[in-house]
Amino acid sequence: MELQFLGTSSGTPTKTRNVAGVALRSADGWVLVDCGEGTQHRILRTNLSPHTLRAIFITHLHGDHCYGLPGLLASAGLLNRTAPMAIVGPAPLERYVRGVMDTTALQLPYPVEFIDVADAGRATLLSDLAVTATALSHRIPSFAYGFTEKAVERKLDPARLAAVGVPRGPLWGALQSGLDAVLPDGRTVRPADVLQPPRRARRIVIAGDNDTPELLGDAVRDAHVLVHEATYTEAVLEKVGPGPQHSSALRVARFAREAAIPNLVLTHFSPRYQDSQGPLTLADVEAEARAEYAGNLFLARDLARLALDKEGMLSELASPEA
Repeated sequence: MELQFLGTSSGTPTKTRNVAGVALRSADGWVLVDCGEGTQHRILRTNLSPHTLRAIFITHLHGDHCYGLPGLLASAGLLNRTAPMAIVGPAPLERYVRGVMDTTALQLPYPVEFIDVADAGRATLLSDLAVTATALSHRIPSFAYGFTEKAVERKLDPARLAAVGVPRGPLWGALQSGLDAVLPDGRTVRPADVLQPPRRARRIVIAGDNDTPELLGDAVRDAHVLVHEATYTEAVLEKVGPGPQHSSALRVARFAREAAIPNLVLTHFSPRYQDSQGPLTLADVEAEARAEYAGNLFLARDLARLALDKEGMLSELASPEA
């Protein structure tokens, strides 16, 4: 499983950060969580294809999370996409997209299915990932989406193979493929006899805007990764006040520590935080988070790719483009 960030700014873009969007890659393609204005421009700087995009999930209907959606749908049509597109989000999302389509006479050459966030867990939505949705606290309805592997492969146990006398070779391959193996002495060995216990299914939770990280307590109980906004540092949040209903790096990091989340990715940074130089920088956000959280911490950068291995450890694959 792999994350690639297509936008990490809140509200408005900066010279180096687009507004919200993150791609989640898995074995069967990729899904998009949020689609702020300019998301399709960021996609052009990746090897992601509109043809392999399986579904779009919108966390909430503030513009920095959804204004790029009609344009992306239109471009996918111009690129001759024909496969159906599932779009999951709050109920008014369909009215918004249909309104733009009607106003601009946009006709898509592929069917679009709008799915209310309440039905996000529908079993047929994605073949390899189970989806959950969790309500958050923001000025308008906002949600987090959890993505969990449906099928977890099991590896052969060499000690068990030796104990029952399975010779190394084609019989090992048959057992790994789920087939019974007949030994030279006539005994039948079944895969369950020689497979290791399944590893823990990987789970990634990607949250929309939210001022109360604790609402994710149940959602992250078995999660390997939490992606959460850190719009402000605590001092700025206290100065701004509760009106915007965003989180600080301190509050998210404290929650991640208390919830024992092994990997934390912060994103959705206020444009007031510069990349490296200025009165407020992303280094301030990072320092505040590290003071609370000793796990595997990342500050998302546009186009950065983070891979979650089968042991549940997140690591960066490559530096983003300049």
